[in-house]
Amino acid sequence: MKNRLLKISTALCVVAISISACNSGTKSTTAGDSTSMDSTASASLKPAGPAPEWGKTIKPEMQSVIEKLVSYGDKPLETLNAVDARRNHTPTDAVMDLVAANNISVPAPMVDTIGQDIDVAGGKIHLRIYTPKSGKGPFPLIVYYHGGGFVIANLDVYNASAQGLAEQVGAVVVSVAYRLAPENKFPTAHNDAFAAYEWAVKNAVSLKADPAKIAVVGESAGGNLAANVSIMARDKNIMVPVHQVLVYPIAQANMDTESYKMYADAKPLNKAMMTWFTEKYLTTMVEAQNPKISLVNAKLKGLPSTTIITAEIDPLHDDGVMLANKLSEAGVKVSSRNYEGVTHEFFGMAILVPEAKAAQAYAADQLKAAFK
Repeated sequence: MKNRLLKISTALCVVAISISACNSGTKSTTAGDSTSMDSTASASLKPAGPAPEWGKTIKPEMQSVIEKLVSYGDKPLETLNAVDARRNHTPTDAVMDLVAANNISVPAPMVDTIGQDIDVAGGKIHLRIYTPKSGKGPFPLIVYYHGGGFVIANLDVYNASAQGLAEQVGAVVVSVAYRLAPENKFPTAHNDAFAAYEWAVKNAVSLKADPAKIAVVGESAGGNLAANVSIMARDKNIMVPVHQVLVYPIAQANMDTESYKMYADAKPLNKAMMTWFTEKYLTTMVEAQNPKISLVNAKLKGLPSTTIITAEIDPLHDDGVMLANKLSEAGVKVSSRNYEGVTHEFFGMAILVPEAKAAQAYAADQLKAAFK
């Protein structure tokens, strides 16, 4: 475990490609025309076998990452306890190893990072703050929430997304290490997420950020948290984010949607894992209907403009579509884009997967427009 943590901490820049070179002007409704991808990177990734049964449309770069992840031989997450599950390899490990094996060059980071511990109800949480190296500010501010089903993962695993957005948007990013389940049950992560947002609002000026230009971004469980932060800010009458980017968010509790059925056995996320995450975070399954978990049941009127990003080969695909529809019905301005041939967790893989590079550029464009 220590060796794996050292590997992650010393190679963060490997997975955090500077996406400032992305083709941020893409207008495609899918990721299919991402023309700015480094051809040497994409050409070097060739799958070893046929497309998996659960993902016949998978793109070759995405398949190469999944094949590498499978090659580690880890036990299925849903068969483990939370402590052991956190020792499993992650998609980030697969990306890092493929980058190294294929001698793919990595741009130098365009941001500085520092750590900050803050007090929250019942304890402390850690924040990682990314600040652009160029420019004097005040910069826009993004509060970012990582994925992992409220149970696994950390700031290192999702470093590429947070750093990439900081570089592409030219923003300060505060990445939040909310407390995980089952050690910390629902709604601890939700409360931590909002506490971090409150801290960011109060400390924006000292972060070289503009307190009038704050957005929230999250992936998967983090997408759920980001949306909840906007809801809580509205309800508590503090500054509502100017925009929210929700990347394949957990948005409802029904695991019989079409995408759950089609991709029940997908990787790196499947239906069994979602059941496991739910059982670990919630005290009773009745809580799955709580509007904080089932966002489609929440009061959504008055939320900020929203960007929703989904992956085709993902049990949570329909969650994102359903939430986009509910937000639109509530009068919220919504922009959404689905990326074909990629799986859950693709967003942070910009250095290898063209669709990820396009998705990050799209998210950055949406944020920059909201900050104007």
